[in-house]
Order: sequence, then structure tokens, then C-alpha cells
Amino acid sequence: MNELKIKGQQAKKAAYILGSINSEYKQKAIIKMADYLIQHTEEILQANQLDVKSAIEKGTSKTMLDRLMLNSDRIKDMANGLRQVANLQDPIGEIQNSFKRPNGLQIGQQRVPLGVIGIIYEARPNVTCDAVGLCLKTGNAVILRGGSEAIHSNKAIVHILSKAIADTNLPLGSIQLIEDTRRETALSLMKLNEYIDVLIPRGGVGLIKAVVKNATVPVIETGTGNCHIYVDEVCDLNMAKSIVVNAKTSRPSACNAAEKLLVNENVAKEFLPTIVEALHEKGVEVRGNEMVTRIVDSVILASEEDWEKEYLDYVIAIKVVKDIDEAISHINRYSSSHSEAIVTKDYDHAQRFLKHVNSVAVYVNASTRFTDGEEFGFGAEIGISTQKLHARGPMGLKELTTIKYIIQGNGQIR
Repeated sequence: MNELKIKGQQAKKAAYILGSINSEYKQKAIIKMADYLIQHTEEILQANQLDVKSAIEKGTSKTMLDRLMLNSDRIKDMANGLRQVANLQDPIGEIQNSFKRPNGLQIGQQRVPLGVIGIIYEARPNVTCDAVGLCLKTGNAVILRGGSEAIHSNKAIVHILSKAIADTNLPLGSIQLIEDTRRETALSLMKLNEYIDVLIPRGGVGLIKAVVKNATVPVIETGTGNCHIYVDEVCDLNMAKSIVVNAKTSRPSACNAAEKLLVNENVAKEFLPTIVEALHEKGVEVRGNEMVTRIVDSVILASEEDWEKEYLDYVIAIKVVKDIDEAISHINRYSSSHSEAIVTKDYDHAQRFLKHVNSVAVYVNASTRFTDGEEFGFGAEIGISTQKLHARGPMGLKELTTIKYIIQGNGQIR
């Protein structure tokens, strides 16, 4: 029997036990995980340095290195994320939508774990912690398959988290890492229907498309972030500048970073020189449509490919649009349905934007960088789902559960 099937069997067995463990016990285990991360910071950093060194030798971009790199502050953040998850209300066992039928049957929906969750992700070691904490809190076993770029970091983190699992007498199959990072192994994991209940990919567009195309296990599709900001003709331009700079430069490698800027033609001549200068000061390469290049000659002419691309880097594309309707039309055509924002003083325009933009998170006068499980108060997140099934947006605890109907009677027969 190969490694995947063995891990699948262990996970299935662990999930059966985890589903009946009380909240206090799960909370204790997750807090111990957080404590162990801090205690073993140096061990994690040494492993991470091996991954970073290898990535540098391969010519990995600075923004991708930023995703990969850990330091003591980031490990503290990972530990704090686990503690936040530990202290959130446990959704498991919650009964909702209870109603009574004319025949006396009392019917309700009870929230239960999904079972075994498989997660395929790229060079983000913090995802390892987020995934384990959220899955354990919701009574799910998890099988992790990270990318080769972060294999040393992931092995160190899973080893430490597994020690906390063992020290709280939870089943060892609760957390498992697939250490074989070959593509063939990932493809096999995608077809492990006998043991995995749901598969969640988290990474770039190539990874997500590969999982959606090849998986026979049900998939919750997380999305890439081709996010837009529209600067309306009636707005506070200083506010717009602050929002755009934050959304683009606070962390360009994040999926909620702004990649495109749409500017109403009535404020373009006033706003564009200011925002381009501010972006250039932050090291951002600015591309634009023909009208943008006429107004600011330092802007590079954008291609059709630019409007569809998620840069994850210090690059942004700007387009001058006639009005809000053209902005909405452009967004709905090119967006990855992640996060979009309008900067405006016009209430009707704000409401039209909220109503007609078909994305997961739609903002009025705020940065797109807030699309995040922690910022939304969910604790950590497993990813941002851009599909339209039961999970949409930042996926916290409830999105890692399902329901079963519980029916109570007093002898009814049909």
C-alpha cells in the first residue's frame, strides 16, 4: 500500500475521533501548538533558511521570497493566529433552522465536520499553521501537500504541531504532510476519493486550474486576485491616493493587493500625475492605456494581457474610463471575482457599484487589503473562495463544516 493510502486511512480514522471531541479539548491542543511554535522558533527559522537559500539560487522574485520567508515576528503572528482560532466559538454541534412538522416531527440542522480535508498549496509556510488550526477546531483531519519551495519549513512546522497533538493525546493522523513534492503525487492526492472528503487548492492560477481540471475529489476553489480600484468623478482624491498606494504596496504578493486602477476621465488629468508619482516613489512599475500614457509620459503602454494578469509584484495597470458603468463592465469582464473597491462621494454610485460588481468582496472607500479572515474577525483563514457554492470569500470555521439533519419524534410512522 502506498504512502498516500496509508495517510488517507490514518486521516479517516482520526477524523472519526476528532468529530466527537469537545471544544475545550480542541482549544487546549491548539493553544499548545501555538506555545510550541514559539518554543521552537529557532528550529523553524533554520529550516526556512534552507528553503530561502534554495529559492534565491533559483532566481525567485522578491515578492515570492516574501511569501516564503519567515522571521521571529511572522512566527509570533502564526502563533497568535492559532490562539485566535482556539478562542473562537466552536461551530460543531450547533443546531440551526429547527422547525416542527404538523405530524410532530422536530427537524433541525446540526453543524458537523467535513471529515478529511486535503490542502494543496504553494510557498506559504504560514498556510500550514492556518490550515491545521482551522481544521482541528472544526474536528477535521487534514492532509497537507505544500510546494517543494517550502518543504523544509513545512516539515519543521508539522513536526512541531504533531508533537502538540501527541502531547494532548489526540490521534496522530489528525495532521499529515505529504513530503513527496512531485507533481505525480499531487495528482494522485487529487483522486483519493476513498479517504478525502474535500480538496482545497491555495496558490497561483496554474495550481488552481490544475486541481480543478484533474481532481475527482470535490474541490472548493480558491481564487487568484486580479483586484480593481475605481476612482469616481466625485471623490476625495487624497483618500483615493491613500487607498490605492496601500492596496498596491502594503504587500504586493497578497491575493487582495490591487492590480488594476480605473480612473474616471473627469478627474484623470488631476489625479493621474499625483498617483503615478506616489506609486513610482514606492517602486511600482505603472502601465496604462493610451489615454493614461498621454497624460503621464512615464507610464508604459499596457497590453491586452495586462488587464487579465495578477502581477503579485510591484506592477499596476491603469485605465481611464468614461463613467462608472464602463468601470463596472471592465471589472466584471477582467476581474478574478476577488476584491474590488470604489472611491466616491456619490451615494448612488456607491450603491450601483455594490449591486453590480460580481466579486466576493466589494468595498466603498476602503482598501482591498482587508479581504482576509483575520481582518473580517474569522481568525485565520484557509483561503479566499471565489466560487458560488457554500463557501464564498474568506473561509473560516463555518466554511469547513457541513450539516446533517437531526429528526426527533415520538413514534411517528409514514
